[in-house]
Amino acid sequence: MTQQLNTLVPVAIYLGLSFLAALWARNQSHRGTDSGGFIEEYFIGSRSMGGFVLAMSIIASYTSASSFVGGPGVAYKLGLSWVLLAMIQVPTTFLTLGVLGKRFAIMARKTRAVTLTDFLRARYRSDAVVILCSVALLVFFMAAMLAQFIGGARLFQAVTGYPYTVGLALFGFTVILYTAVGGFRAVVLTDAIQGMVMVFASVVVLVAVVNAGGGMERCVASLKAIDPGLITPTGPGDAVPQPMILSFWVLVGLGVLGLPQTSQKCMGYKDSRSMHDAMIMGTLIIGFLLLCVHLAGTLGRAVIPDLPAGDLAMPTLIMKLLSPFWAGVFIAGPLAAIMSTVDSMLLLASAAIIKDLYIHYRLKDDASRLTPSRLRSLSLWCTGGIGLVVFFAAIEPPDLLVWINLFAFGGLEAVFLWPIILGLYWKGANASGAVASITAGVACFFALSLLKPAMGGIHAIVPTALVALAAFIVGAKLGSPASPEVIRLFWGGKERP
Repeated sequence: MTQQLNTLVPVAIYLGLSFLAALWARNQSHRGTDSGGFIEEYFIGSRSMGGFVLAMSIIASYTSASSFVGGPGVAYKLGLSWVLLAMIQVPTTFLTLGVLGKRFAIMARKTRAVTLTDFLRARYRSDAVVILCSVALLVFFMAAMLAQFIGGARLFQAVTGYPYTVGLALFGFTVILYTAVGGFRAVVLTDAIQGMVMVFASVVVLVAVVNAGGGMERCVASLKAIDPGLITPTGPGDAVPQPMILSFWVLVGLGVLGLPQTSQKCMGYKDSRSMHDAMIMGTLIIGFLLLCVHLAGTLGRAVIPDLPAGDLAMPTLIMKLLSPFWAGVFIAGPLAAIMSTVDSMLLLASAAIIKDLYIHYRLKDDASRLTPSRLRSLSLWCTGGIGLVVFFAAIEPPDLLVWINLFAFGGLEAVFLWPIILGLYWKGANASGAVASITAGVACFFALSLLKPAMGGIHAIVPTALVALAAFIVGAKLGSPASPEVIRLFWGGKERP
């Protein structure tokens, strides 16, 4: 019992910091004097993120339980080849801010966009695009949040010995409450805290594994003795072929531009210097984080070589190599990754209901009757309600957890990738092209994921992205061009973020 309590101390400290950040953010949000001011504060933090907070927020929103459990578990099985593959994710922050950052921020300010759907509405002037994107965001986000809740609770159960429902309640209610209370500002502040916790936890477990294995050189020698393929770029039996590597450049490279939880952050930074600082800091930090956790999974096989499943690698290493307190520190890492992914999704899902659907379609021209206090209450209940629906769904977890997560992220990329990029950079993009891209992309991704045709190691997202791009171009050519007003708005003048 004492060991279990010692494990919970670092987790309790971390959760306490999250609540303090939410309370501070709530006090800041009261500065909005009208409904418009509150909306911008609650959903975008009044566009005030500095470089470090921006970098950590993007990293924390992008990483999830798979970064601490699933990825290292595959690295345990496939060796250094998977470490190299995981490092494809290093340019995530640089790519997101480099491609979307400045222009996205400029256009968000010009159009007064608070959500991603606000931007798409201003660019395409189409109810079909707005409704399709809002519904897709809600469906795929709730599926992804379900996977995160279940994965975190199972990890908590494996390491601490507490029941599954205790872990689910502990971080589930925490993330729901601080997101509902503090809004965007609470999300980005806790993301910054969570990012630092993740980095620290990754260093702790890597040092423990290397020490237990007798040093780096001996660990590598042990891996070679187990299977020489574990220290090759293609893995045991060429398990990581070149088509898979190329697919990952699309899935976790170009594809991240279509993830609303990361692209949304491009709307909330303070100025160009903050963006440039975040590009550098984010690239260095995410590279260090991913290297540590995946290397720990690979070298862990030299310490415990006979685990039946890779997903058991990190929980087993934690229990065997760390004291209860340091085990709690590491548990805080994946919990931070889960919570930072879920809080961004909760906020965007709430925005999709309140800002993109309710205010725009239900209130229409009568939005003036939505007072700041009523809007604050509505935001609180909506965010909390979505979180509780996912929480109760996770109490009886479904079996196909991995497939739920893959469907969610693949579906988001199929929906948002080309409408965002082409909407920003191609004057010929229009509503017909966006609708065609969304419907064709989602249909292709689901068909390939369910039918699983042989594609030589190519991930379903690659043909999906190509089909969605082709559908966008064809639809744009067949449809009516964007109005002169839209062209003037997006290409007629300059404005510095």
